[in-house]
Amino acid sequence: MGTPLDTREAQVEEVIDRLSDEYPDPEISLNFSNRLELLVAVILSAQCTDERVNKETAHLFETYESVEDYANADEEELAEDLNSITYYNSKAGYIKSAAQSMVEEHDGEVPDTMSELTDLSGVGRKTANVVLQHGHDITEGIVVDTHVQRISRRLGITEEERPEAIEEDLMPVVPREHWKNYTHWLISHGRDTCTARNPDCADCVLEDVCPSSKLDSDVDLADGSEW
Repeated sequence: MGTPLDTREAQVEEVIDRLSDEYPDPEISLNFSNRLELLVAVILSAQCTDERVNKETAHLFETYESVEDYANADEEELAEDLNSITYYNSKAGYIKSAAQSMVEEHDGEVPDTMSELTDLSGVGRKTANVVLQHGHDITEGIVVDTHVQRISRRLGITEEERPEAIEEDLMPVVPREHWKNYTHWLISHGRDTCTARNPDCADCVLEDVCPSSKLDSDVDLADGSEW
């Protein structure tokens, strides 16, 4: 039976122990070679798969090599270069505006603080956390994407629903040295096993501590729906 441990801290520790064994070398799946490329890729990844983003940025990064290239780009042309990405028109506007802000306010560099990053168009805490962690080697929070949101709720680690509230709720119970990898472990697990619609509970390394296990639970705590 999927029974969580007595405290959230103990549940998190067990989850980290098992997933770190399962995924010993977790890495970000977006392709980039510098901070600007990382920022652009993460903005594009909102509600879009990393695989699709990587296909698009393979040619995008050859066309736009500097922050000035994005800042001076024709927005319609930039959008056309992104047309396989979800919400590409909006994202083209975000990227151009963010680039203009970086040129005007940050000497053409990608900022290295949460407040400065989230002041850029199209950049929320999730995007800022990714850029800080993987671009500046600064871990200030926990990246809460759809996998982290879904699996943290399924495992009974949080009952919060909004990403910002989930991050705030996780930070006291996830050891700070694991904040960065916690995200990657859950993303890997979410892609391989704990998928959104049909998780493979029978082959899950966390099944016995998961209160949402569909082997003996009627409810998916990720969204409160019935299996």
